Amino acid sequence: MELTEKTLNSELKYKGKVLDVYCDTALLENGKEALRDVVRHPGGVCVVALTENNEVYFVKQFRYPHQKVLLEIPAGKLEWGESHLECGRRELREETGNTADEFIYLGCLYPTPAYDSEVIHMYLAKGLHQDKQKLDEDEFLEAFTIPFDKAVEMVMNGEIEDAKTQLAILKTARLTV
Repeated sequence: MELTEKTLNSELKYKGKVLDVYCDTALLENGKEALRDVVRHPGGVCVVALTENNEVYFVKQFRYPHQKVLLEIPAGKLEWGESHLECGRRELREETGNTADEFIYLGCLYPTPAYDSEVIHMYLAKGLHQDKQKLDEDEFLEAFTIPFDKAVEMVMNGEIEDAKTQLAILKTARLTV
């Protein structure tokens, strides 16, 4: 088994501000064709911003698809051509007002690999320097800190529902143990 599929055709069905939706025709290993719905997304970055007092910056933000406020670490969408490190620095500054002396790469994750091309890169930021938030015009969120140990406990108790936040916090906990 090769476990591959070859794209025969790709048709744009919707072009959006954040993502594009395609309907692809794929050639399967057995010679048959199948339709594949694909969401193409430029990717994103999330940042565990750890203070000298071992606290983590979080944001509360309303998430429209779920119709509720979620607790997340600072994160955002990559701009086309932007490196994920640049994006992490930008999003940390915009959402929390912080810059950092050190960014440690924690790896990446595929949030929904069955139909979405999005890849989220995770960073740990240390040596924070506080300034002012620089939110986008259509961005409304509240930034604050939580003790790191409490954040890990909240992940394990199901109080933090966002997947990228869960994984980045747990990876950071593993690094700092």
